[in-house]
Amino acid sequence: MADNFNDFNYENDKGINSRENEKPLIVLAGPTAVGKTETSIRLAETIGGEIISADSMQVYRHMDIGSAKISPGEMHGIRHHMIDVLEPWEEFSVAFFKRKCEEYIKEIYGRGHIPILTGGTGFYIQAILRDISFAEETDSGYRDELENIAAERGAHFLHAMLEKADPEAAEKIHENNIKRTIRALEFYRQTGEKISVHNERERQKESAYNSCYFVLNDKRELLYSRIDNRVDEMLDRGLVNEVKALREMGLNRSMVSMQGLGYKELLDYFEGKYTLDEAVALIKRDTRHFAKRQLTWFRRERDIIWVNKYEFEYDSNRILKFILDKIIEKGIMVNGQRQL
Repeated sequence: MADNFNDFNYENDKGINSRENEKPLIVLAGPTAVGKTETSIRLAETIGGEIISADSMQVYRHMDIGSAKISPGEMHGIRHHMIDVLEPWEEFSVAFFKRKCEEYIKEIYGRGHIPILTGGTGFYIQAILRDISFAEETDSGYRDELENIAAERGAHFLHAMLEKADPEAAEKIHENNIKRTIRALEFYRQTGEKISVHNERERQKESAYNSCYFVLNDKRELLYSRIDNRVDEMLDRGLVNEVKALREMGLNRSMVSMQGLGYKELLDYFEGKYTLDEAVALIKRDTRHFAKRQLTWFRRERDIIWVNKYEFEYDSNRILKFILDKIIEKGIMVNGQRQL
């Protein structure tokens, strides 16, 4: 078994894709803290890939610790995209993500490389794979009305409005996710169609790419332990000071960026709603719940290749070999003939 990246030598004179008129795309998804970063870098170095982040927080500048953002030194020279492209007071949406992601994919193909979409935001991944279209035009008056309702009457009241309009969507959207709740209500108002019906129709689309969709997973108790340890590490690295600095920049709980895990709880701490210990406990609990929701989403997706780390006895080389074999089987030819 190979001990490092260079020992995996895949050569194929047919190029990066043997399927005519189909573009290759590899997806490496999974719940938070499962170890996607390390695996994605090893894969990218082995196949000549570039990584596009499918993460809703790493897109923001100045938000490094709480988003578990990869540092330049950890990238091993692999190009990473969709990181540090917005200021935290700017709006980030799935429509923006899809537009930028498609630009990156085109550039990556132009360099003769393979795009590797990596992250835990399943909806963003689905938008790319199924080529879902999004209308970015909104009724600003109605959006303002909904935002005022959320501010004055709370997320629970706003979510109750969605339950009446679209019970299926309300079941899948957490009531604290004000942004998605508002978008679902906006969609219903604009089109007269439930967004849950629209999403299910889009979900049935075939992939727009010759893709391999991997989900890295682990035993729940081990995943939850990793989450708790990661939160402790973030605190040791200065998460509290990072949130304090963002607050001093004028950022507040109403902004999309500050609704991220770790950020909203510490904002509440600074506002006196919780002690630091209580805020930390909430971060750990809510992150565990978030990981559970991520896995629920991935289980609903089609054509998933599950990579359960415990089935490989946590051997990273065996995991990489499994992924490479599946890519070869799918017809995405990565530098070609295997020599393992």
